[in-house]
Amino acid sequence: MVGVSLVIATLLGLPLGVLLVITGPGHIKPHPAIHSTLSIIVNIGRSLPFIILLVAIVPFTRLVVGTSIGTLGAIVPLTVSAIPFFARLVETTLLEVDSGIIEAAQAIGATTWQIIGKVLIPEAKSGLVLGITNCAVSLISYSAMAGAVGGGGLGDLAIRYGYQRFQPDVMLATVIVLVILVQGIQSLGDWMARKLNHK
Repeated sequence: MVGVSLVIATLLGLPLGVLLVITGPGHIKPHPAIHSTLSIIVNIGRSLPFIILLVAIVPFTRLVVGTSIGTLGAIVPLTVSAIPFFARLVETTLLEVDSGIIEAAQAIGATTWQIIGKVLIPEAKSGLVLGITNCAVSLISYSAMAGAVGGGGLGDLAIRYGYQRFQPDVMLATVIVLVILVQGIQSLGDWMARKLNHK
C-alpha cells in the first residue's frame, strides 16, 4: 500500500515540483499564470486532512480501482495526498540549488531539459532522497489512518483487534512495528542522502 503510493507519488510529484520551480519568478522559464495555478492546486491538496480526503474522494477511488475499501481502495487517496506533499518537497529542494550553476549552464547554451536533467536534479539528488524518505514516513502514518475506514494494513489491525476487541497487546505490537518501520526507512534514507551528497 505504502510502496505503490510512494512510487506513483514520486513519478507524478517530481515533475510537478520541477514545474513549480522553473515557472517561478526569476527562474529558467518564468510563467506567473502556470506557477500560480499549480501553487494553488498543490496548496489545496496539502490543506485537506487525510481522513477527510479519504472520504471525500470515495467516488473517484471507486472509478479508478473499482472499490473504496481494502488495500486497493486505500492506494488512491494515499497517492492523491502524497503527490502535492512531495511536489512541495521537490520545490524546496530544487530552490536550494546554487543559481550560479544554473546561470553557467544557461551561458553555455543548455536547453531547459538539459538544465533540469543535468543540473537541477543531479545537484539536488541528496535532498530529493530525503524528500522521498519524508514522504514514505508520512504515507506510513496515513496508511495507519486508512485502517479506520477499512483500508487494511496495520491501522486496520490496531482498530479491529487492539481497540474494538480491547486487546492492548495487539495495539502495543502495532505501535512497535510502526516505530521500527519508520526508524528503518528514515535511517536508510539518511544513509543514502549522505552517500549522494557531494558537497
